[in-house]
Amino acid sequence: MKIGRNWIVAVLAVVLAGGAYYAWTTYATPGLPHGIASGNGRIEAVEIDVSARIAGRIKEILVNEGEFVEAGQVLARMDTEQLEAQRRRAEAEYKRARISVDTARSLVTQREAERVAAEAVVAQREAQQDAADRKLARSEQLARTDNISLQILDNDRASALETKAAVNAARAQLAASEAAINAARAQVVDAEAAVDSAQAAIESISADINDAVLRSPRAGRVQYRIAEPGEVLAAGGRVLNLADVGDVHITFFLPTAQAGRLAMGTEARIVLDAMPQYVIPAKVSFVADVAQFTPKTVETEEERQKLMFRIKARISPELLKKYIEYVKTGLPGTAYVKIDQEAEWPASLQQVVMP
Repeated sequence: MKIGRNWIVAVLAVVLAGGAYYAWTTYATPGLPHGIASGNGRIEAVEIDVSARIAGRIKEILVNEGEFVEAGQVLARMDTEQLEAQRRRAEAEYKRARISVDTARSLVTQREAERVAAEAVVAQREAQQDAADRKLARSEQLARTDNISLQILDNDRASALETKAAVNAARAQLAASEAAINAARAQVVDAEAAVDSAQAAIESISADINDAVLRSPRAGRVQYRIAEPGEVLAAGGRVLNLADVGDVHITFFLPTAQAGRLAMGTEARIVLDAMPQYVIPAKVSFVADVAQFTPKTVETEEERQKLMFRIKARISPELLKKYIEYVKTGLPGTAYVKIDQEAEWPASLQQVVMP
């Protein structure tokens, strides 16, 4: 019975020792002075997908994986044979629309000339009516004294009515010419709208042709060729993946007590597993506002202290530019940060060295 009790005590001691070791390796930072915290992470960079804006076939890709590219550099070209044909058709429609505008304007000029002629006819007919009305008035006065025959009086009355009808006809013709002018002007507006539409179609197709040349949005390195020449892509189909090696950081995690004391811009140090002899300077650029690792329950203070927050330490772009050939994403390493601004870096992290 005593032997069994000793065995249980021994097992419990091993378990407690294992738990203590796990807690120490998880939350402690052995070998670091007070005010310095560390976390394991990986080097990451801003990734950019170079995609085709419109559907089409890849004509050629001009870069390979691992190559450095500059902002604005041509990376790939899409086939534009169909787009070129569409643009030629749109240009023909534009020329036709321009001719239609000239024709419509000529028609307006013609209709305006017809209006001038109609106005002249109206003036002529009104003069004739005035003369006929005056003659009829004299004939009626003479008829009262029997100085002219009734036949002449009837002829003058008929002539006056005829000239009045002629005036009305001339005025109707003038109104018709006014309507014709308005219709011709509407044709000009319609033709000019067709010109604008054709011009917009040309510009739209030209924009598509320009977008068929895929350029690098910024300097970086080609990580993956996602597609190959000859493949047909849908709109938005990815062709290449770039890493902006001028925007590089390490992502790591710290518990609540340490993350809560970090300030943006806090000085940091990075030591990569592949090059432990070099110390890379950095600054804290991001602290998550929510925990990334959440235990099942956070009802006790002890459990809340186990919440882990994501941190980013960004490497200076000037330093990256100087050592751009050495920049590689995915490399594991350790990030060290000051959670107490008064703390001093240990000797191993005081002197920043680079290859």
